[in-house]
This record gives sequence, structure tokens and C-alpha cells, in this order.
Amino acid sequence: MTTKPSVKSFDLDALMNSLQGIEAIADPQQVAKLSQDYHTFSPVLTPKLAGKVGDLVVRPANEQEVLKVAATCAKLRVPVTVRGAGTGNYGQCVPLHGGVILDMTKMHEILWVKPGVARVETGVRLAAVDKKAREIGWELRMVPSTYRTATVGGFIAGGSGGIGSIQYGLLGDRGNLLGLKVITLEAEPRIIELRGDDVQKVNHAWGINGIITELEMPLGPAYPWAEVIVTFDEFMTAARFGQALGDADGMIKKLISVFASPIPQYFHALQQYIPEGTHPAFLMVAEPSLEFLPGLVQQYGGRITYQKPAQEAEKGTHLAEFTWNHTTLHARSVDTSITYLQSIFPSDRSLQLVEHMYHHFGDEVMMHLEFFRVKGAVIAGALQLVRYTTEERLNEIIRYHEQQGVMIANPHTYIIEDGGRKVIDPEQLKFKEMVDPYGLMNPGKSKVLELKIHK
Repeated sequence: MTTKPSVKSFDLDALMNSLQGIEAIADPQQVAKLSQDYHTFSPVLTPKLAGKVGDLVVRPANEQEVLKVAATCAKLRVPVTVRGAGTGNYGQCVPLHGGVILDMTKMHEILWVKPGVARVETGVRLAAVDKKAREIGWELRMVPSTYRTATVGGFIAGGSGGIGSIQYGLLGDRGNLLGLKVITLEAEPRIIELRGDDVQKVNHAWGINGIITELEMPLGPAYPWAEVIVTFDEFMTAARFGQALGDADGMIKKLISVFASPIPQYFHALQQYIPEGTHPAFLMVAEPSLEFLPGLVQQYGGRITYQKPAQEAEKGTHLAEFTWNHTTLHARSVDTSITYLQSIFPSDRSLQLVEHMYHHFGDEVMMHLEFFRVKGAVIAGALQLVRYTTEERLNEIIRYHEQQGVMIANPHTYIIEDGGRKVIDPEQLKFKEMVDPYGLMNPGKSKVLELKIHK
């Protein structure tokens, strides 16, 4: 690879002249807005990424325009940061070295939907794909809580799981992504189709490994999903109920979220269903499985305080939009000093480590569990709300979790290896060298790649 790209190392006028006919935005305010994501959830990332903006936003409408942008940027050595809707939280689509923000939202065609599979352009919103798939009785297997606005490409490049992961596991699990088309950033860009296990060369790589233009995704049967709130007097009882429901393989679920009090105080639209001091579980359960729920709730001493049938669930408030990282969004709308962690607890049906952390940190680290399937087992993940004081204290909290055996996908870093990955897949590195020989794609987001660049 060549030397590190720099905002000052290319001719902006030459770039704009070379991209005639493709929508481009040069207005500084608009460019600054489209250079951001939700990294502001992190008080650590906010100052580090302050002032990091692109020089130009380019919105290709089709594959040919992407090829033209890729060829131009490779020739002029312009850094490229690919962007969907900007709903990520790590600064994945914040450009560290200026250059082009490649906004893919105009490429939003649903190419086809068949039983069990859909092929789409990357700029399409997840909600639009879900709606189309439901017309033939299918739906996306999993979506983030930002599914109304997030794009499919952004989810694949930056996401890991979400609503539906209790049934289907995580996005990186074999079979949850079938194929994708990538355009290389070379003087003569190539179009590469990856299928099967080869999709992992690009999956969750934060846009460093080529420009994804199309995705082929498996679908799941579209069940009628009822929404339910169950409240409990004790948090650990709520947590163990969540584990038990997750382990009930005959019951079809899409969501099991459990919140420790006082988190529900941030859910203004739902407070009438959550008595003060109680600990709720938010559920999405297939209607044919609903008749088994009251018995399980009774077994754990819970109370069903809210139930919306599937026919009504599409109207008004959606429980899903209070879960996963929307929980953090609601909390921060009340108290901007709150930040969060992302954790995976080891498989343990007794949830002893969850209980330890709940009591050890108390209200400083408010417990928010999301249950999902990993390697066949239902485990507790967490997006704990943290009352932030200092970066030093936040790192102490992270270290304590890790010392006790909790895996932390650190949301307070924009470096891939320091987040959830810990190491970059060697296959991703090999693919990166092939498709991005000049090191122009989202530079600065990987320690390994930075070392290679400086050799």
C-alpha cells in the first residue's frame, strides 16, 4: 500500500470535474452533517471525532456511477468513506482523512424477492425490504432497532445482530448472508460477486473492503408478532424468565429484552404499563405461541401489563424501538451524561455473572439484557446504560467485566480491533489488499492496516 491518504493530497476541483453527471454535495454544512453518525453516544469518541468531515458527498444512482466514482478516486488518490443512513455508533462512517463520502441511499432498488431469499441494492431501507417480503409471507431474519431508517448495506457493514437474533443468531453466523457484490477501488475497478463463506471477507468490515452495491439475504417466515410487556418485582427474576423463554425452543420469539429499574423511567410512552420500581421484559412472540406465555409468566411471578395483537402491532408505538440501542437513545434524550456498553455474557442458564454485575455496579451500570442465540445456545447479551463520570472510570468498568469473563464489544473506539472484533480476519486483510491497493477505503479505522501503510 502507498502512503496514508490525506485530505490535502488531492485536487478537489479535479475530483468534481471528473464526476460530472453524478449527484454531488459540496455545501460545507451538508457535508458535515453527512460525515456524522451516532458516535455521540460515546463521550470518549465525541471529542476524538470532532471536526472530522469529508470534502465532498457523492450520491451514485447506479452501479455505473459507482464504478466511475471508484476509478476517479483511485486515480486521484482520494479517500472514500461509504455511508448508508449513518445510524451506526462507532464512528464507522466518520471520515478521518476527508475525501469523498459515498452516500449509497439513492441505490435503493429491491431487485427481487423469492420465498426464503431477497436480492437488493445496498441503499434500500431495511423496513422497505421487510414490507416487500411480507407480501409473499416472508420477512428479514433480523433487523436493528433503527430498521425504519437504516440501510441494508449499513447493517451488513456495521451491524452484528438485533431483533430476530433470538431465533437466528448473529449476522456473522454462517447462512445469515448469502451473497454480495463489491466494487473495488482500483484505477480500473472490478465487480466481484462473493457467495457462501466468502461473504465474510466483507461482512462487518466497516466499509474498508470494497464498495458493496448489492446484497442477497435469507428471509424467515413472517409470523404474526404480538407485543407483550411483563413486569417483575425483582430484576434477576425478570432475567431468569427471559432465559427460560429463550430456552423454550417450541415457542417462536423475535425479541426478549429485559430492563433493570430505573431504566423504564426513560420510556415515557410506556410508563403507564410499568409500575415504578418494577423490572420489565419486552417481548415479541408469534401469536400461535402466545397461549404458552401466561403459564411461564406465572411460574416466575410476573404480570402481563401490556399486550398488543399482531394486527395492531404495526400501529403506534413499537416495542422494538425501545430495545437494543434505542434504549440508549431514549435514556440520552433525558440525560445526555448517560452512555453505554455492549457485552456478551458467557453461556450460563443460571445467569450468575449477570447477577454479580447487577449487584456489583448498582445504578452506575444499569442492566439491560438482550437474549440471542449463539452456537445453538441462548445467551444474555447486554447494552448496559452507564452513568458516565470519567474515561478512566469507564475503562475500569470495562476491565472489570473482562476480568470476570464478560466479552465487551467496546463502543468507545473507532478502531475495529479495539471494538468487538479484537483481531481482523486474515482473509479480510488479504481481500483488502486486493480490492483497495492504495489504502483509500475508510482509512484510519484499523491498527493492523495503519501499520501496513507506514511500513
